[in-house]
Amino acid sequence: MPRRIDKIRESSSDELHLQERELTEQIFRLRFQLSTGQAEALKRLRDARKDLARVKTHLRAQELNLSGAHIATQKVEQPEAAAEKTAAPKKIKAKHQKPKHTAKAKKSSKTKKAGKA
Repeated sequence: MPRRIDKIRESSSDELHLQERELTEQIFRLRFQLSTGQAEALKRLRDARKDLARVKTHLRAQELNLSGAHIATQKVEQPEAAAEKTAAPKKIKAKHQKPKHTAKAKKSSKTKKAGKA
């Protein structure tokens, strides 16, 4: 397994996209083999799914690293806007938050009785 991860880490994003398409097609074919009852397809299907997950995870990590670098350059270019955003964070109320109870004057039972009589 470590060899697979190292191979994925060394690959470029174009190679990873190609590998992602190949694994998707392989999983599609293996699902048909599994439906016909071939026992060996199950293990290969599991391995293909795990490899596809590894490839997608690495592609997403690369994507986040690139977008993180892009965001970092924006912060350097516009330090005033970033300072305004961090100056006063807004409080956000939860949608399903229970309202706080306020103290209300309760009517005594005498006033209720007096009103009925």
